[in-house]
Order: sequence, then structure tokens, then C-alpha cells
Amino acid sequence: MTTTILVADDQALVRAGIRMLIDTQPDLTVVAEAEDGLAAVQEATRLQPEVVLMDIRMPRLDGIEAARQVLGLASAPAVVMLTTFDLDEYVFEALAAGASGFLLKHAPPEELLFGIRTAASGHALISPLMTRRLVEQFAKARPREAPELDRLTEREREVLILMVRGMSNAEIARQFFVSESTVKTHVTRVLAKLALRDRAQAVIYGYETGLVTPGSNQDPR
Repeated sequence: MTTTILVADDQALVRAGIRMLIDTQPDLTVVAEAEDGLAAVQEATRLQPEVVLMDIRMPRLDGIEAARQVLGLASAPAVVMLTTFDLDEYVFEALAAGASGFLLKHAPPEELLFGIRTAASGHALISPLMTRRLVEQFAKARPREAPELDRLTEREREVLILMVRGMSNAEIARQFFVSESTVKTHVTRVLAKLALRDRAQAVIYGYETGLVTPGSNQDPR
């Protein structure tokens, strides 16, 4: 099965380079290119690709707003943001909007290909620890209200807190002396109850709601 990809970047050389790389892979294919955010939304609507590689800074419509619109489509693709810096404030906004993650433009070819396949499989593209760095730098000072947290059981809330702190399923399992499959079940239920796409969004959610505060390993009281 071939994964279909839309490449959106205002630099023709960047688009050409990514297309050339992807064209060497039998399981990946570029179905369209877009030179700005508006064209990206139009092409994503028309072609319904499985993955959109979206430059953050583009004319007519910036990548973040374009990502929001693309992710709002009925058949929303996975959106991966392309950026130059790994701690760009716009990356946080994109993750909060629902992007699967981000890739650096100067990343090695194998990393770009791995990222595309990871996003296509429905997984977050950046580690929770990397997301935590972004959130701690750019999260809002005042946490927003989150009545939906009441839907969680006590154990699910504990699991969410550890997810926000960047712990893997294996680490959480050791913390609670349970199996990884049990933790996976808790994680799935947490994401479903809070309408979160993946662990990356869970990390952002935890900081935005004040469930965990930047620079602290203590539970909020």
C-alpha cells in the first residue's frame, strides 16, 4: 500500500528535494505540491492525501492556520510541520492545533522518511520529552479550565500526569507495578475521554490545564 503525501513549502528547491527523496521509496508517493498555505488547504481538500508536510511560514495563509483547516476536513490527514528550529514557538501552536509533530528541514533523509511513515501510521512524531520542552517554554501562564478531567478515573489521571512528564508506557508500568498492556489500555482511554489525538497533544493538554506545572515534578494541589 502506498502512502500519499502533499508537500507544502514556499521554496521550490525544498519541495523538489523532498519529492526527489520520496520518489525513491516504493511505499511513498507525492500526489501534489503547494507553494503557500491556501493552496495546501485546497489541494488537501481535493486530493485527500494521507500525510501533509506543511512549512510553518508561508505566504497568503501561514502553515499553522493551514494546518488547522486541513485537520478540520472530514478525511483529515496527518499533518507534519516543517521548520528550521526545533524550539520554534510556532511548533507549539501547531501541535496544539493537532499536528502529528514536526521535522527539521535539514534533517537527514532517513529521518524525514521515518517521520512520514510514523505520521502515516497514526503516531506522534516527536517524543513527549521534546513536546515538554516546547510546552515549558511557550505554555500560557494561566491554565485554562478543564471540566472534562472529571471523566477520568483516579488511575487514569495518574497515568496522564506521568505521560505529561514524558514517561513511556514501560516506565509507567514499573511505577504502578502493572503490565505494559494495562498501561496502554489506560492511555487509550485517557486520549478517548479527553478527545486528544496522541501523546504529544496529551503533554500539551497537561500543561495548558495546569495538571502539571513547568519545572515541577509535584502534582498540583
